[in-house]
Amino acid sequence: MNRNNYGIPNNAIITVAGTVGVGKSTMTNYLAEALNFRTSFEKVDTNPYLDKFYADFERWSFHLQIYFLAERFKEQKRMFEYGGGFIQDRSIYEDTGIFAKMHYEKGTMSPVDYETYTSLFEAMVMTPYFPHPDILIYLEGSLEDILARIKERGRPMEQQTSIDYWKEMHERYETWIDQFSACPILRLNINEYDLVSNPSDIDQVLEKVGHTLKQTI
Repeated sequence: MNRNNYGIPNNAIITVAGTVGVGKSTMTNYLAEALNFRTSFEKVDTNPYLDKFYADFERWSFHLQIYFLAERFKEQKRMFEYGGGFIQDRSIYEDTGIFAKMHYEKGTMSPVDYETYTSLFEAMVMTPYFPHPDILIYLEGSLEDILARIKERGRPMEQQTSIDYWKEMHERYETWIDQFSACPILRLNINEYDLVSNPSDIDQVLEKVGHTLKQTI
């Protein structure tokens, strides 16, 4: 099947969002292969603050969030300057709407740091000049389904994380997406497709992406 028939422009920027365990990386790779798009993944290995952050949340949360903001901003700019045709794993919006907000509410980011961070985010991102994605695909599922996926993939750090943390992240993501308005949204339930067992399910996803994009033109 010619997947161009779904009306997805060759220069589109498609961002995939959702909490841990919903299959963002899998969706990113399958969409990129189907559309012959490039991928954009978060670069964790080169992050100079990550180890420091896990050792001391309160001291390093602001530094980490500023680093993420700068790197995601540069990556967003790079994709648009390249001419589009990208599938992006994780969005710049999740950092402020979920993670920085969580640190502020839990007291691991000071009110002054949080105000500085959010002011910078709004000045950089929430303007008509920022190149927002054409569509954000939000992968969602029940907490039980997501916990089952986390258990199945067996990453040691995730296995040691308390269920209360995953519950909180699930709730924060649901609250965030209900308030999100920076670009069009396509919500996909993770039980409605299985790309690993049935790769052809990507066609259902592409049809929904094309339909959502047509509605926003």
